[in-house]
Amino acid sequence: MNLEILSPVSTRNKKAATIQRMDVDEENIHVVNPGEIVTTDQKFMRGHGTYTDGESTVYASVAGTVDRVNQLLSVKPLKARYTPEIGDIVVGRITEVSLKRWKVDVNSRQDANLLLSSVSLPGGVQRRKNEADELQMRQFFSEGDMLVAEVQAFYNDGTMGLHTRGFKFCKLRNGSLVSVPAVLVQRCKSQFHSLPCGVDVILGLNGYIWVHKKFEGMQTEDADLTVSYSNENDKITEDERQEIARVCNCISALAKQYMHINDTIIVYTYEASLEYTVKDLLKLDVIASITTAASMRMRAN
Repeated sequence: MNLEILSPVSTRNKKAATIQRMDVDEENIHVVNPGEIVTTDQKFMRGHGTYTDGESTVYASVAGTVDRVNQLLSVKPLKARYTPEIGDIVVGRITEVSLKRWKVDVNSRQDANLLLSSVSLPGGVQRRKNEADELQMRQFFSEGDMLVAEVQAFYNDGTMGLHTRGFKFCKLRNGSLVSVPAVLVQRCKSQFHSLPCGVDVILGLNGYIWVHKKFEGMQTEDADLTVSYSNENDKITEDERQEIARVCNCISALAKQYMHINDTIIVYTYEASLEYTVKDLLKLDVIASITTAASMRMRAN
């Protein structure tokens, strides 16, 4: 029994439209459904999320956006678990403290491992970790703590290994977590951004975004590492709380409209939201208004 999923669009029209998108308007991101034709051009190779019928026609096997790298075409699913790559900046939550390692929820298929040997501890970055450090692991990270880390390696069972070496990688505080689909977070030159409104944003490529007030005493590599493991929030004023909440609602609005998220679009959405109260940013009509205004500014620039 052969099962063929047909596109709701006419095949002939779909072929013409697809070829035109690939050859003429390559920068336009478009969404395809399972069974839709991605391209009929023989010069393209098929990647993940696609299949062929034995000929040159490439079909989409998942619902997602078409991604092209040179002559390789793939379809990125609209909703999927985060697929890590070495060097990714991720935001995670400690779920378990075990022997010489922490288990970290990073919105992936399985928890990541953060080894005791992969963190910088007070007293020197290069010093050896001893039994005393193992007994004090919960003083550094305990269950429920948020942290920002970098993907360092992969193990045989598919688990990813993280590291927190460097003054930017630390325990997170002074802010709020926003969870969005991982495919919406764009890769930037840096995932750490300071917005003009005085709020800092960490765009985790795993879909976890941390919005916070700037950490005090952690701006340089010579900063005291004990500050990195502090559980106490710095003093946050009412105005700073309002700004953090506004930025969080702006990011949630972008995710609800399924728009790509980067520091520029967040700033544009924030500026468009200033005529509304923070609570009003949860309304659907306001969400549509501010995201449309931000999208128009992005196209204009």
